[in-house]
Formats: sequence, structure tokens, C-alpha cells
Amino acid sequence: MAFAVLSEISPRREIESILRRATYILIPFSILLIKYFPYYGIEYGRWTGERMWIGVSTQKNGLGLLCTIAIFFLTWSIIKRWREKIARVWRYEVHTEILILVLALWLMRGPGGSFFYSATSFLSLVIGLLFLWGFNLADKYGKRIPASSLMIIIAIIILVGVTALFMGGSNIKFIASRAGRDASFTGRTEVWASLIPVVMKQPFVGGGFGGFWTPRTKEFFHISGAHSGYLDVLLGLGFVGLLLVSIFLLSSSRKAYRAMSNDFHWSVLSTCFIVMAAVHNITESSIDSFASCLTAIVLFFSVSLSTKLALRTDKTEQSR
Repeated sequence: MAFAVLSEISPRREIESILRRATYILIPFSILLIKYFPYYGIEYGRWTGERMWIGVSTQKNGLGLLCTIAIFFLTWSIIKRWREKIARVWRYEVHTEILILVLALWLMRGPGGSFFYSATSFLSLVIGLLFLWGFNLADKYGKRIPASSLMIIIAIIILVGVTALFMGGSNIKFIASRAGRDASFTGRTEVWASLIPVVMKQPFVGGGFGGFWTPRTKEFFHISGAHSGYLDVLLGLGFVGLLLVSIFLLSSSRKAYRAMSNDFHWSVLSTCFIVMAAVHNITESSIDSFASCLTAIVLFFSVSLSTKLALRTDKTEQSR
């Protein structure tokens, strides 16, 4: 699908349109399901009976990720329009964006009324917004964050996520306390401890892409996933796969940085989503499969950051 979008006259505009349409449809539809069709929009914990909003997703963390993507994208869109002083759509589009933004914030708080309802998604959103603010502030004063610094930050995030698996999460326990979670990250450390021995049986190439989580293994471990994107990559592709995924994220961030000179706002959007993906996969799995919406978004951005595409997009915008 990412390469199909590249065949459009202005691929970046089309990707932005995809994100906008998905946000406009999925956020209100999630509220519709939760309020009026709870059989589809609400589920209850298997063991605790906890009432959880899921909306159009399959579980509460999926809804949290959807809200994170929507909130960040709409915030970026409003800032972009304000900085570029685009007035011709101000009367209707900005009002719509603000309405959807408020709805997404309401969804993210969950039935308990806390923004830490999906702590991983909330943390990813906060870090993404901080990067968005930092990039725009630096641009306002004619500064640029060095590319090397950006890549080092992403590399450190990945390293923290991988070492947390082997240290039982002890290196990120302070995050759990800040988010109101226990030291086990709601049982994640026990899951990691049970799966690390499996990784070490085939440490280099793993069990094959998408080949580990079968119905049999899910039943054996009594879980449906590793609750860590980096651990899921290790299970499927080993340390070789983890190295390739890390190179992909770092390479994409470098391409995004290079695009900053000809398309600042698009470059910032791409970079922030890559950083958010790196953070989100510390305690959730969202980059181990092409079926993940966050993986799809990063892939869309990655293939849209080529130099030739940037020149083509610039010519299209000038002609309009």
C-alpha cells in the first residue's frame, strides 16, 4: 500500500489525507461503539473483570495507540496551518480538527478518567509532542537539532528497550512509578522472563518472521504477545533481525532529517513518529508486524522521504 501511494502525483499529500480520513472516521466511530454498541466497543478483563474501552480496536492498548496517533497528527496539523498562516480552510477544517482532538483526548482517558489508562501510549504521545515543540522552537530561532544527536537519542531508546528485557525492567522502573503502574509493568516483566530463554535457544535468526506466535505457543505461555516490540523481533528474527530493524529506524530518521530543508513540517512529522515508535515498543508490540498501524505509518513515511520524491512534491505544490 505504501508503494501504491507513491504512484500518486503528490504522495505526501495523499499520506496526510489517509491519516486525516482515518482519524476523522475511527475516533467518532469508536465513541459510537462504546456508547451505543458496548458489545463491540467494550470488553472486560479475563481475570479481573475490569471494564475496558476498545472502540474499533481489539483491546484497550490498541485504542490508546489509535488515540496517540490521532492526537499527535491533529496537533501537528494545527501547528503547521498556524505557522504557515493558511487561512482558506481555517473556518471549517480547524474547528473539525479541534473537535476530533477533544474526542480523542476523552477516549484516551478511559473509563477510569485517567490519562494513564494506556500508559505506554500516553508516554509515547508526550515524548512525541516534546519533540514536536522542540523542532518548531528551534526552527523559530533559525536553529537545527544535529542529525547525529537525533540518531543517538533513537539508538539510546532502542538500547534501553532491549536491555530492559534482560534486566527485568529494572532500568525503567522509575517510568512505571511515574505512570502509576507496579514495578512489573502490569505483569510484563514476568512475560519477558519466560520468553528470554526461548530467544537464547535461537539467538541469531529466531524462529522465523511471524512464525513464533502460533495458537500452540499462545496456549502454552497463556499470552498473545510479548508486550515488547523488540522482544517479538528477537523471537521471530533474532539479534540479526533486531539489528536490521534498528538500522531501518535510524536510516529513516536520517532521511527525515535530510528532508527538513525542503519540507520542514513533513520532516518533523516523520521524525516524531519514528521516535514515538521506538518508545512505544519498549512495553508494547507495534513494530514486529506489517499488520501494525504504527509500523505501516513509519513505512509510509520512510518510502516518502526520497530526494526525487521531495523534488516531485515541491513541483506539484508550486503548480497548485
